Amino acid sequence: MTCRIYSDCPACPSIVYLLLSCRVTDSSTKEQKFVVRGYYRCNFHDDILQETKASAPSGLKLKCVGGGRIKHDDSKRDLLVYGYSQGYGKADHQVAVDLLKIKYPEYHIDFSNDGY
Repeated sequence: MTCRIYSDCPACPSIVYLLLSCRVTDSSTKEQKFVVRGYYRCNFHDDILQETKASAPSGLKLKCVGGGRIKHDDSKRDLLVYGYSQGYGKADHQVAVDLLKIKYPEYHIDFSNDGY
């Protein structure tokens, strides 16, 4: 199993919800990549991490590198990544923005280091 076939980021619902950044490592090749995950049904960053670990293909190791929030306004085609996780700290939001720009090339996507 290689990291390349593991999705960088899932589709985002049009609301504000928690976001988690993880470094994924292929156990056999040591190949690495970053992924972002945010599930609107999760109330805590650790819930996202546990769900992400449970759904990851075998052979991939995930390490949380921080969190935040994402505000998605589908009608304006706008995504804003901001804030931090109390348990995991602040992610490098530029990494999340770069991955989201691949998934949503027609959107305006930005980040802020302000807010919770």
